Parts: sequence; C-alpha cells; structure tokens
Amino acid sequence: MSQFKVDHYPSFQANDLDIIDKTTVFQGFFRIERWQLRHKCFDGSWSKPMVREVFERGQAAVVLPYNPHTDEVVLVEQFRVGAVTHGQSPWLLEAIAGVIDAGQSAEDTAIREAQEEAGLHLSELWPMLSYFSSPGGSTERISLYLGRLTEPATGGIFGLASEHEDIKMHVMSRQTAMQLLAAQQIDNAATVIALQWLALNLSQVQQRWGEHVA
Repeated sequence: MSQFKVDHYPSFQANDLDIIDKTTVFQGFFRIERWQLRHKCFDGSWSKPMVREVFERGQAAVVLPYNPHTDEVVLVEQFRVGAVTHGQSPWLLEAIAGVIDAGQSAEDTAIREAQEEAGLHLSELWPMLSYFSSPGGSTERISLYLGRLTEPATGGIFGLASEHEDIKMHVMSRQTAMQLLAAQQIDNAATVIALQWLALNLSQVQQRWGEHVA
C-alpha cells in the first residue's frame, strides 16, 4: 500500500488559477464580488471559464478565555442573524470573536475583543490553529487562540453600543462547557473547534501554564 506524501499536497498552487475579471456586485455591511475564472484540472488541462460569487467577509480572530487555576472558560451569548432561519434560538453561546481591522494583527484583535465583549484582560495567548470557515464561497479565514486568565472572572453585560452589541458573558467550568457541546447547545464552528482543541491539549496547557487539573 502506497503512503500519502504530505509534501505532494496540495496538487496545485496559486499560479494554477487564472482570475479573468473581478466585479463588486454588492457593498453593504459585507461585500460580494463576482469573479470570472478558470483553473488547472487534475488531467493537466484548464477548466472552461466560470463565474463564482465570493462573499468577502474579512478575516477574524477568535479567543477562548481559560483560567488554568479554576479550570473555567468564558463564553459569550449574543444574537446572530444567520441562525434565525433554523427554527431554534438565534442567541448563541460562543467564544469571543471579532473582525481583524486593517493594520491590526489577529493577536491584537483577540485581546481587544476580550476587553470589549467580556471586560477581560488576557495575560497570554496560545495560538490554536487557523482555518477557512466556508471556502466554497467566502474568503474568511479564522485564527483561533486560547487566552490565559490569571484573575477570577464574573459574568456581566458587555459590548459596544455603536456596533449594536448586546453581549452576555458567562463563566463556567470546562466540564460544563463540554457537556453543553455534547448536548449540541454549542453549535458554531469556531467554538466547537476551540473546545475540542482544549480537550485534546489540556495536559500540555496545564504543564505550560503551571497548574494542574485533575
């Protein structure tokens, strides 16, 4: 049996794509572009020109605050319009998140959003991973972080009125968060990934941040 060679993946690179034209078809809170393009095919040929709409969402940073001393995480609850049509509550439990502004890094954004959305000071960030949220039609790439809390956190209402934010901050044990995840009461991708990452890397986090959780 042949082994999969990581250095042979992916099969193509950016120069195997030919963007023929780009046009902005909508500019509001977000932007939608229409691209005409063609790309290299696996048989060595080029595809015929095609049209695709691309949702220009921007890049985002997500941080899961974690207190290694109390073994608690912080999640925020807020209204999400994209969840309205699914027949369930559109108020979601999430990790803290925000769009990365021009001139800011993902780390700067994570620290800023933790303060704005939950009134938290994070003493350290641990990069988890980054990923495309929906690459079939959106450019958005999300950078995930674990944020170290060194002081006790209490719940409250936060958010910027200028951005129509009404955010409730919840402090809960890591075990409670994992129970909510198992019960599918946490069902947005970034928070699911962040909690699963913490579960997989808990011993390493505890060793590095100098605490022990049974």
